[in-house]
Amino acid sequence: MENEPFTPKGRKQVEALKSSGAFALVELLVVISCIAVLTAILLPVLASVRSRAQRLACMANQREVVNGLSLFAADNEGRYPDSVATLRHGICWGWQEPTMMTAYQNCFVGQHRSLGQYLNRYIGNAGVMFCPSAPARYRYLQESWDAGDDWDNPQTPADPQDMVLGTYCFYWNYVGHLGQESGPFRGPLGPSYRRKHSKLLVSDYFGYDYWRSPDSWGSCERLNGATVTEGTPASSAYWSVPANQESVNQASLKVELHAGYVDGHVERYGPTQVAPMKVSWTPDGSEAVPSWLGKGTFYLPQNSLR
Repeated sequence: MENEPFTPKGRKQVEALKSSGAFALVELLVVISCIAVLTAILLPVLASVRSRAQRLACMANQREVVNGLSLFAADNEGRYPDSVATLRHGICWGWQEPTMMTAYQNCFVGQHRSLGQYLNRYIGNAGVMFCPSAPARYRYLQESWDAGDDWDNPQTPADPQDMVLGTYCFYWNYVGHLGQESGPFRGPLGPSYRRKHSKLLVSDYFGYDYWRSPDSWGSCERLNGATVTEGTPASSAYWSVPANQESVNQASLKVELHAGYVDGHVERYGPTQVAPMKVSWTPDGSEAVPSWLGKGTFYLPQNSLR
């Protein structure tokens, strides 16, 4: 008992520890240990909260895209803007990937090559057109949106007509290849157009075997086990997972995807609740772009085909 802190001898030992700095070190170590334990507990919680906040922000973005398109249609005889995902090759033209925000060139007289040229009046903040779960924001997102058809990337001064690829897929007035037996995918022409056209307007990018990440799954939403496929001067970064492992398949990706429709609702869907679509080589969607061009497969929500 004589060594307890409350005895004169114990008090002297405590004072000696304090004066030597050892007591302060012990206190510091205890505080550090508590912080480490709390951090280990809180980090997963904070990561989950952040992920949920990004998903909610994504759904809000897609609702704003749908609302902006509805306003455009109200001012333009009930029709949505032309798709900018087209490409002229010789005297013919075909389609580009549906993530196109600014095309390299126009296909027709009077057609704009930029979504911003069509929609800036209705959607001023270009961040609305970008998935918040993507690894990094495209450097020139707002600048290219505001410049519209006049966009000229300062990183590529030799090319005055630069394209921009985003992280969402834009499906109004778009035609894709679903396979010879299924017929083409046809995006909506306007809010009142229903027959033979999908009601899908916008979705998260989710695809496979794109040229920037061959033999890999890719998405703007973070896939399970994903790494970053870095952006380029013309495109945004996204998440990707190589498919060359037995444990990697669509079900194992464990990702929540989102899509917005003509009637204004935005719904969630999973990586197995999808249908494959190829970029079309022909205007009518009858022929897919050759695989060696590296466009890969884009996955539509199954509900968009009903």
